Amino acid sequence: MIKQPNRVQFTSSRIEDLMYRTTFDPENMTGELIVNLSLVKEQDLEAVLEVYNLVIRSGLSVSPFLKIIKSGETIGDLKIAQGDVGIATVCSITIDGVLLKGGVMINPRFGGVVQIKNGQPVRFTDVVTYASTTIDPLEVLMSQDITSVTKMLRTGSGKILANLREAPLVARDDIDHILSDLMEAGLSGIMEVGEPNTRVLDVPVERDHLGVVVIGGTNPMAMAKEQGFEVRTSAMSALIGIDSMKHIEDLI
Repeated sequence: MIKQPNRVQFTSSRIEDLMYRTTFDPENMTGELIVNLSLVKEQDLEAVLEVYNLVIRSGLSVSPFLKIIKSGETIGDLKIAQGDVGIATVCSITIDGVLLKGGVMINPRFGGVVQIKNGQPVRFTDVVTYASTTIDPLEVLMSQDITSVTKMLRTGSGKILANLREAPLVARDDIDHILSDLMEAGLSGIMEVGEPNTRVLDVPVERDHLGVVVIGGTNPMAMAKEQGFEVRTSAMSALIGIDSMKHIEDLI
């Protein structure tokens, strides 16, 4: 028998699969959510966590909850190599999954870089659509060294990672309610919810839809790379239970 090669899976299909598999309940703080995985050297862990904490406290991440995976342990299909440590952080696609479970037909469009000026988001400067790549767009953009998260935190102006979703305008009340529940649960990665049928951060949306801009869950990794740390990122790596994660302040 001839072994069939693995089929190419675009990121949009992978996102849909993860959204349906998300079981996180923000009201009861139960269930599984999607995580990004970053691998760092064991000797860098403490310093990298300090960077992550700074980004999280500044509101440039999805959630303060994370999990440390030591060498020899596994997460998803990956075993952490000797000398490495894995840091699992909440992926922004979790928000899409919770919205979907709440009856909102959310459509993730792309990941991109957002220009911030004097603390205010101005526009998307670079974007990669989920339907056009097999690699997470924020991984692609982070590898291009075009972010300036460090500068953003120091001066209020810079470039950070974010995502754009579209949702039917008739679901606006449901969106507001679900996003409020998520914020109370500690998932506060919403940058902007646009008005119906209007551009959001200089990007047009479909008719009878509104745009939702979500802060990228990989901003902590981007800043750590800017600081010179070796960080290998695998976005949308796995689903893990919220009960296995800890608040970052309990880990530093």
